[in-house]
Amino acid sequence: MIPEYRHRYNAAFTTAKYQEMLAYINQQFPGQLDFRVAETPVFIPADLRDKLIAAGESIIDVIQQVNFKELTEGAIPAHQRVPGEEGRPEFLTFDFAVCRNATGNLEPQLIEMQGFPSLYAFQSWLPGIFERHFPIPNSVSAFLNSPDAADYREEMRRFLLGDESPENVILLEIFPEKQKTRLDFILTKEFWGIDAVCLTKIRKNGRQLFYEKDGRQISIKRIYNRVIFDELERYPDLPGEFRLTDDVDVTWVGHPNWFFRVSKYTLPLLSGPFVPPCFYLHELNSYPTDLENYVLKPLFSFAGAGVRLHVTAADLDAIADKEHYLLQRKVQYEPVVQSPDGLVKCEIRLLYIWHPDQARPTLVCGLSRLSRGEMIGVDFNKNKDWVGGTTPLFER
Repeated sequence: MIPEYRHRYNAAFTTAKYQEMLAYINQQFPGQLDFRVAETPVFIPADLRDKLIAAGESIIDVIQQVNFKELTEGAIPAHQRVPGEEGRPEFLTFDFAVCRNATGNLEPQLIEMQGFPSLYAFQSWLPGIFERHFPIPNSVSAFLNSPDAADYREEMRRFLLGDESPENVILLEIFPEKQKTRLDFILTKEFWGIDAVCLTKIRKNGRQLFYEKDGRQISIKRIYNRVIFDELERYPDLPGEFRLTDDVDVTWVGHPNWFFRVSKYTLPLLSGPFVPPCFYLHELNSYPTDLENYVLKPLFSFAGAGVRLHVTAADLDAIADKEHYLLQRKVQYEPVVQSPDGLVKCEIRLLYIWHPDQARPTLVCGLSRLSRGEMIGVDFNKNKDWVGGTTPLFER
């Protein structure tokens, strides 16, 4: 999207160099990259960067409202509510489609949001991998609040560990060694000393939690939570002493209830130039007359599961549990990233952390996904190139 940088990058690009980059990743972490890394980073011009920041700030204004918890009580399924002090959402991620407005300028349009961590380790590592193999100018950066990766990782170390020793902090997941995001877990261990521990391996003694390491029982003080309830529900007979909904003496980073409070459930509470209209399905007395311009989304799913791009009034009438769905006006992704054989659509995720002593969250970095399909996601981009996950590099 910055023509000079794009031209320079594409002129230097070859498929062989891209394969060398993938081989280097595999050499560093054999067999651990389990999702497609796109052939290119995305160069974000200052004007679009500033619009993304403004869009994020307007969403944070809503989350900071004194009645936000009251407005989102219905977001948390009763059987998935986790006890304990929720505090504030330690992590916020906002997904924006890159679109073109009526005046022809690029702008972001909100797609989804989560009060849940993303690839905070991997996204600080990937920019350096691109820099190692391709020409990246010094006038762009992956980091929005730090001068470089080292400074970013030090801030994240303080944020994730608090005052605890790394061995008393765990990254909690279900079968972490099998997750597609496991490379992020490995990098989390490398950067911050935090072990990824499976939910099934947690020991419980009263309100205290432990995990085994080198033959020792280690007390768990803080949990960097990466368990998604939607996935947990797929394992109704999961063994183990600890259930995510148990009332225990740990500090959550971040508390699981924010996964629901800041989610698709929040979208109808938002408005503004970068937020497409969105409605709880059960609150509509009548449907929009242009339903072809709306997408149906289930409230309690993730990674695009259950999204329906094409719906009719009859389809909506047939839904028995309308309170579990919303209608969101479609946005028109603008193909903006020049590949060797055409333009590619782009989505930008902003990644925030919220320090306990700060009034507002801090925007630290981003994640980008490229697509040639109807939607952003693996199923819509099979057997295509110049698609997948990558890093946005923001004009300084």
